[in-house]
Amino acid sequence: MNYRFLLNVFLRALLLFIIANIFFVAFEPLPVLGKISAYNVVFNGRQRLPFGETPDKAYNFSLFNLEAMILSHEIAAAKKESDEYRVIFIGDSSTWGTLLKNDETLSGTINAAKLKTKDGRTVRAFNLGYPSMSLAKDLMILSLVTRYQPDLIVWAFTLESFPRSRQLASPLVANNPTVMRTLINQHSLKLNVDDPQFVNLTLWDKTIIGQRRPLADLFRLQMYGVMWAATGIDQYYPEKYQLRADDLQSDVEFYGLKPPKLNENDLALDVLSAGAVAVGGVPVVFVNEPIFISAGKNSDARYNFFYPKWAYDDFRLMVEAQMKTKNWRYVDVWNMIAPKEFTNSAVHVTPKASGVVAAKVGEEILRMAEGR
Repeated sequence: MNYRFLLNVFLRALLLFIIANIFFVAFEPLPVLGKISAYNVVFNGRQRLPFGETPDKAYNFSLFNLEAMILSHEIAAAKKESDEYRVIFIGDSSTWGTLLKNDETLSGTINAAKLKTKDGRTVRAFNLGYPSMSLAKDLMILSLVTRYQPDLIVWAFTLESFPRSRQLASPLVANNPTVMRTLINQHSLKLNVDDPQFVNLTLWDKTIIGQRRPLADLFRLQMYGVMWAATGIDQYYPEKYQLRADDLQSDVEFYGLKPPKLNENDLALDVLSAGAVAVGGVPVVFVNEPIFISAGKNSDARYNFFYPKWAYDDFRLMVEAQMKTKNWRYVDVWNMIAPKEFTNSAVHVTPKASGVVAAKVGEEILRMAEGR
């Protein structure tokens, strides 16, 4: 009798497990589960999107559930006040703030300045940058933020985000193929919906067992929220790090492209247009981020580790032309920051430099707010 009882328990448990897996495969509930969050309820929302590789030190880590990421952010709970002029910053690791504290990022510096429009509204900025270089990744995030009633979008970028081959290479994009394919079709982007870089789940991958890592990530995100709320730490700041390269390689190719000129089809300029449409009439200020300009070896041919001069100069001309054609607002601060103010990358800057760029962008925000 005991063996029969145990067998019945086992068979019923197995049946329930099979039913649960069928449910998981049929309904793919992870996006819905991502909407269950203790952030902004039990503890404070984060000031930037989750990202990191050292969770034990940063109380932060990378995951790919877009809903969970957005709902962990402070913007998800921030009621828009009548006297608020809401600005959302979109961009790469420079916008997110690598090696910068939250109050040293572009959005943090803007908030610290307590800018006010002529009609008395206070500028409040939210940091929705994310550390990977891809305009498609930015577009994906942009498609989610209009629900939070922005008055203005500030979209910061650099050339490294423009090559077509990079658009779907961002892990955040590759692991959200359904969202990205929808955007590709919706905006007729020149990107391949069947690109092999997309992570396409098999039937097994969609089961509970196959989804155990994403499920665990949702739980971990909530657990690290406790430490985030207690410490305000969301990034590991090493005491020492390797400075951006000053001596450069002589190679002048850029993603397989060779001088003398870039072709418009080489860059994902259509994704910028899609972003302007995706925000549904919310005005956008585009910002070309500052870059490190080397004076070392081979600096006659390259600006820095990322950019041969011919490619970057061509990129600036192409972007400027599109901005004029579309009548978009544009701030180009590419050479505004002194070389010594760059940190571990040719696009990451010190708090001092971040403040300089924020002041320039803040001027444009006020012009936009006041209709100038």
